[in-house]
Amino acid sequence: MLNDFNCSCPVYIACGYTDLRRGIDGLANLVQSQFQMDPFQRALFLFCGRRRDRLKALYWEGDGFLLLYKRLESGSFQWPRSTEEVQALTPQQYRWLMEGLKTEQPKANKAVSGLSVI
Repeated sequence: MLNDFNCSCPVYIACGYTDLRRGIDGLANLVQSQFQMDPFQRALFLFCGRRRDRLKALYWEGDGFLLLYKRLESGSFQWPRSTEEVQALTPQQYRWLMEGLKTEQPKANKAVSGLSVI
């Protein structure tokens, strides 16, 4: 389900670790209080525990929250641990994360902006 999550909504990950004992209300409160974001927006919020083998996803469907839980049987998610902030992911970064790769691939082509024609 999470690997195939396909909407045009933004995807945000909570860097660092999250206590996965939290339910819908606890995670929505975290989005609102710690990240100053609206949990009722059409966005997918991802949270990962200390062991990095499981994550929770929170998504507002318009009439209620959807809470998804995924546990890997082997391996771990390459989750950014450096800061306690929220990070937006591109669709490609989201696919990499779900495939067990880091969200920043050193050999990937980076988006170019600010170009001009002379």
